Amino acid sequence: MAQPAFFKQPRSLTLAELAASTGALLVDPSRAHQTVRGLASLDEAGPMHLAFFDNLKYIDQLAATNAGAILVSPRFEAQVPPHVAVLRASQPFRAFVQIASDLHQDALRPQSWFGCEGIAPSAIIDPTARLEDGVIVEHLAVIGANVEIGSGTVIGAAAVIGPDVKIGRDCNVGPHSSIQCALIGNNVLMHPGCHIGQDGYGFIFFGPEGHLKVPQTGRVLIQNDVEVGAGTTIDRGSLRDTVIGEGTKIDNQVQIGHNVTIGRRCLLAAQIGLAGSLTIGDNVALGAKVGINNHLKIGDGAQVTAMSAVKDDIPAGGRWGGHFAKPTKQWFREILAVERLVQDGTHEAKTKVAKDERRE
Repeated sequence: MAQPAFFKQPRSLTLAELAASTGALLVDPSRAHQTVRGLASLDEAGPMHLAFFDNLKYIDQLAATNAGAILVSPRFEAQVPPHVAVLRASQPFRAFVQIASDLHQDALRPQSWFGCEGIAPSAIIDPTARLEDGVIVEHLAVIGANVEIGSGTVIGAAAVIGPDVKIGRDCNVGPHSSIQCALIGNNVLMHPGCHIGQDGYGFIFFGPEGHLKVPQTGRVLIQNDVEVGAGTTIDRGSLRDTVIGEGTKIDNQVQIGHNVTIGRRCLLAAQIGLAGSLTIGDNVALGAKVGINNHLKIGDGAQVTAMSAVKDDIPAGGRWGGHFAKPTKQWFREILAVERLVQDGTHEAKTKVAKDERRE
């Protein structure tokens, strides 16, 4: 962040302004008029940068930092070098992100990559499509019959919007994305290379005679304020719809199978695989590379550790992890028990070797 070359140069702010906007306390009021011109990490910051500290892992970087000012909790305030202005905050990272969001609003959501306004000459739009005023359609995008797109939405270069798709207002469809059989709400951000509404994976096993494909006649419903990471795929339902709840944030390269229902305000990290017909409640957090079997139910507020494989229902508020996943306390106890067995076995083996050597 020391050199945000691809984004607008942030304006200068005084430490007094930073304190007022975040609720932080400027420990030395005499530095109120000192300015910062950007944000940076501890190890890259210079005298004109603001940094933050809230993790002991980086204590050496704190001691050596050249930052002009730092957001820090009262717990670590005494560790800040004397040349660095201290902004005391109960949640330093949250305050830092608040400032970053204010200074770099152009980085919060995708914009037209090519500065387009209106419809690019090379875009192909079916005459039956209805686009509200203020829609941007970039180069080589294709929009099918009876599509509806709300104002403020950006359709990226070479994106393909299939027939009858409905997209709300202030959305962004990333370049090279494809959408079919979908209804999409307002303020939905889809990063490059997303594929929404394609066939779900449904076959009846016929053995040597081949396999019978199950028609996938459902839809994808994406509610308001959802974000979908680059390269993510969301299959349409077979008989019922695939649903992504309001405010849910999905990382890159996630696969969501047919008939999956995901609740509101969930967090899904990268490379998750969700098998068909499972139900995920509200406020669920899934770590990277989690895999969940089909037809399961994950309760509200549940959390699953990264790289876990889930084959059973998880109750509301559950904290699960492992392969196969189970309550984390049980999982940790089992890991410790196995480690003890290995250590005991290694000790017994060494003792046996020593006895054999003495006999010789």
